[in-house]
Amino acid sequence: MTAFWIAAALLLAGFAGWPVTALVFKLARTIDDKADAAKAAEQARRTAEDPAADVTVDPAAGHRPDTAHQNVDGELTADPGRPASGASPAEPAVPSQRILRGGAIIGILERLGVCLAILTGQPVAIAYIVAIKGLGRFAELKETPVAAERFIIGTLASMLWAAGIAAVTKVLFLT
Repeated sequence: MTAFWIAAALLLAGFAGWPVTALVFKLARTIDDKADAAKAAEQARRTAEDPAADVTVDPAAGHRPDTAHQNVDGELTADPGRPASGASPAEPAVPSQRILRGGAIIGILERLGVCLAILTGQPVAIAYIVAIKGLGRFAELKETPVAAERFIIGTLASMLWAAGIAAVTKVLFLT
C-alpha cells in the first residue's frame, strides 16, 4: 500500500503541478497589469494637472517642424518616422527567440524530484535540484529580466506544490 501512495503522490505532484503553476503565472500577470494600469492612471493625472504639459501639435493642420537637422545638446537625433537602425520600415521583423524553452518538462522533473526527496527523507536533495536548475538557466536569466522573474515565480510555485503534496502524503498515508 505504501508504494501506491508514493506513486500517487509523485503523479499528483509531477503532473497536476503544471495547472497550478500556470494559475500562479496568470495571477502574477493580473497583479502586474493592475499595477501598470494604476501607474498609467497616476501618470495621466499628473500630466493633466501639469500646466507645462499643455503643449500639443495638431498633425492635421499640416504643421511639422523641420526635423532634418534636429539637434539636442550637440547630438543629432533620428527622424521620428525612420527606424534608428537605418533599416527600411518594410523589412519584416526578426522573430524573437523563445525564452526558457523546455520549462514544462523541467518543471515536471523538478516537482518529481522535490516530492521524492521529501518522501524519502532527504530534503537536502532539493538544494541540488535548485542549484542544477539555476546553473542550467543562468545565461538566459542574466540576459532577460522577464525570464528571471518567470523562473523565480515558476520555481517557487512548482516546488511549493510538490512539497505540499509530499508532506500531506507523508503525514496522512505513510506514518
